[in-house]
Amino acid sequence: MAFTVVYDACVLFPAPLRDLLIRLGHAGLVRARWTEQILDECFRNIKLRRPELSDVALLRTRTLMNAAVRDSLITGYEPLIDGLTLPDKDDRHVLAAAVRSGAQVIVTSNLKDFPADVLKSLGIEAQSPDEFVLNLLDLAPGAVAAIVSKQAADLKSPPHTRDQLLETLIANGLVRSVAKLRELFA
Repeated sequence: MAFTVVYDACVLFPAPLRDLLIRLGHAGLVRARWTEQILDECFRNIKLRRPELSDVALLRTRTLMNAAVRDSLITGYEPLIDGLTLPDKDDRHVLAAAVRSGAQVIVTSNLKDFPADVLKSLGIEAQSPDEFVLNLLDLAPGAVAAIVSKQAADLKSPPHTRDQLLETLIANGLVRSVAKLRELFA
């Protein structure tokens, strides 16, 4: 059975990274989870950065995300928030969702906001997207490589080669993961 991960809003913000993370969950390599609150934060930031995107398009993306990964939405975590302590109190909802869902990993770009000593006592680890994908490459290299190849093949507007997608993923912080993928593709 796949382990459970909670994706923080910051890793769902960049479209190429979001696409990869959702594909990993859709394929069943992990049990990918998030909350409406995480999605609210993510899409609020997308709208700030990309005001030309319509609310209809953003809602469509959000709906497709929730449909792509079975049982992705975590509920019932709210009562746990006030009992948790983190450097940034606005991140407690992410930790509460991880606790409620029994997640082993929080995938986040804000590692400093999720101290290892706090998370360890709860049986949770925070991982950067690069560390997370690299760990999945160790567990299922062929499956992850196939997912990345399929992601590249599915890009139509504009089309991307696999190498172009890998460069985009590097720009999104997946430096070590892409190096490992390139070894697999060689």
